[in-house]
Amino acid sequence: MRVAIVTESFPPEVNGVAHSVLRTAEHLVRRGHEPLVVTPAPARGSHCPPLGFGSGAGAERIPVVHIPSMPLPGYPQVRIALPSRQLAGALAGHRPEIVHLAGPFVLGARGMQVAARLGVPAVAVYQTDLAGYAHAYRAGRGLGEAAAWRRIRAVHRAAARTLAPSTPAAQDLTAHGVPRVQLWPRGVDSVRFHPRHRDEALHRALAPGGEVLVGYVGRLAPEKRVDLLAAASALPGVRVVVVGDGPSAPGLKASMPGVVFLGRRTGEELARCFATLDVFVHTGPLETFCQTIQEAMASGVPVIGPAAGGPLDLVAHHRTGLLVPPRDGAAVARAVAELAADPARRAAYGQAGRAEVTARTWEAVGDLLLRHYAEVLAEHRGLPVALPPPEATPVEPVAPALPKAAPAEPVVPAMPEELPA
Repeated sequence: MRVAIVTESFPPEVNGVAHSVLRTAEHLVRRGHEPLVVTPAPARGSHCPPLGFGSGAGAERIPVVHIPSMPLPGYPQVRIALPSRQLAGALAGHRPEIVHLAGPFVLGARGMQVAARLGVPAVAVYQTDLAGYAHAYRAGRGLGEAAAWRRIRAVHRAAARTLAPSTPAAQDLTAHGVPRVQLWPRGVDSVRFHPRHRDEALHRALAPGGEVLVGYVGRLAPEKRVDLLAAASALPGVRVVVVGDGPSAPGLKASMPGVVFLGRRTGEELARCFATLDVFVHTGPLETFCQTIQEAMASGVPVIGPAAGGPLDLVAHHRTGLLVPPRDGAAVARAVAELAADPARRAAYGQAGRAEVTARTWEAVGDLLLRHYAEVLAEHRGLPVALPPPEATPVEPVAPALPKAAPAEPVVPAMPEELPA
């Protein structure tokens, strides 16, 4: 199968969209399919290693087309694709059977238009709560949120299917008029993220007084609300560590002097940081999924997360961790204090969390995506849908009990005229 993946983000960027797209492309290659990735060009000077499998002359490569881009004002780590004829040319040249739109908003909306012109069905993957971000960045307050939802509706209604990463995200989309919504969660590498990577020497270095090590891993940006860790960082016997980078880093360092900021970590170093924590805390209230919670669970670490969005699907309250009211720093501190005082509960929650996620492999999730593709292609061709039995995958593919959405609107909003490459 020839698949064109149009994504707003891709490595070397580090975020949930980039990571899931990379994993998707890898899985397609491993299953014998032919993906093409189209993404905004990274900042000049960024290192873009070749992507592929195996070594030597026979190594398989993932072709990537970079569209000219500019940094998002106020958040230069995010790149926005400029209008360009390269997108249409890349898709036409690849001759895809299906177009996969990852977090479509700017480049993805243009990708939807090109897919429609080519007569190719598109699957839109919802990954970012853009309406919530509009509020977090004060983009016109309610006006910004309303505009974001109008954009989301217009783009996703033109898709043959919208895939949401969690039940709350699916319900939110349907409540806002997006039709044909089904679930497609995310996988986790439970070999890379594993309790055996715990490093007692690192723990002693970060918490030399034997403190309980409480950590956050992720981007440091306003919507992540890392500032909610301030009260927890003041608890006796607790040391808070933050792994990640972003535009909020300078302000957070100034306002939380007792917190250890490690900056960005990747690969084996990141896995070691996860496994060395005693408690993992995620503070962002706008997560449509929350991959770092899964990575902490795979690492055998109990988690604390907001009772909103994706964490509701991931955290079993009082079994794998604790859910707290979103945007409530005092509640975060109380939950941290509760787990810090009870090593037995921390161990039990960590073991239960590890057991919960080991079956959520990227292979299983990738095969579920292929099942979605097969359904969409069968519907597009007017053929009966022949699917493997449900037990073929441990991941449930259908959103439960979602209310019916408004009728589809197949017209994608007009984008600026594309410019010569």
